[in-house]
Amino acid sequence: MVEEGTNRRSSFYVRGQAAGGCLRGPLFFVAARIKDVNGRELDRVVVVLVRARNPNNIGAVARAMHDFGFRRLRVVNEYAVPFETARSAVDASEVLAEAAAFDSVEDAVSDCTLVVGTTAVGERALQHPLYALTEVGGMIGEELAREGGRVALLFGSEKTGLSNEELSHCHWLLTIPMEAHEEVRHPSMNLGQAVAVCLYELVRGRESAVSAGGGNSAATAGEVERLTALLTEVLEETGYAKRHPANSDEAQIRRLVLRMGIAANDAPVWMGILRQILWRVRGRDRD
Repeated sequence: MVEEGTNRRSSFYVRGQAAGGCLRGPLFFVAARIKDVNGRELDRVVVVLVRARNPNNIGAVARAMHDFGFRRLRVVNEYAVPFETARSAVDASEVLAEAAAFDSVEDAVSDCTLVVGTTAVGERALQHPLYALTEVGGMIGEELAREGGRVALLFGSEKTGLSNEELSHCHWLLTIPMEAHEEVRHPSMNLGQAVAVCLYELVRGRESAVSAGGGNSAATAGEVERLTALLTEVLEETGYAKRHPANSDEAQIRRLVLRMGIAANDAPVWMGILRQILWRVRGRDRD
């Protein structure tokens, strides 16, 4: 298992802020109670923001994470974001101080065994299973109950959401049901609100989640990526990719590997099989 922060581009330091104005209502006490019971499991939930550039939105996400007992924030962005200006993150300086930046979604989720993307759906043709937010609390809870389980929740930018390539790293997607308005073609939530609603539903669902109790841990996203690369190489070397290019796109192959649901102890076996195939094919070509 990769330790928190491995492969990250940098860490951020944010000055501590006064606790004045922090929420101390019913939701705070629900989060505090859940954290006491499941603190170690919540620590294996990673919130990943993809192409988020507005420091106020990032600050709102950090505060929501703090209020519900989550600490692991990762940001995927090609631009440096001034986190010190995330002024809305009252009482969440610890979350921002431990936040990690990555150059790609692949690196940001490499140590996670379940990657869940968020989408407003709209007119997009989806190639993943889609669940309503109210359905996913128990599903994520079961993954966290597995030995070595780590879950990544991916959130895209408010303007464009997650791209198809970014979604290809996900096992499945969740959506937050919203009221439809005639004047709004593609309804979407503020980033901070979306993260807060998802995290609340998760901690609420953890109270009733059924433990998976020692099931086999799933392959990490990093292992999935290595399998994807090996399988792509096999398809190219055997000529399959040339004959069937429509079925050999990297994102399609990644989704195929994810649908297989490979366990962590099976991943090295599959990689060994694929390497043996490559060795055999290349040796035949030399003869």
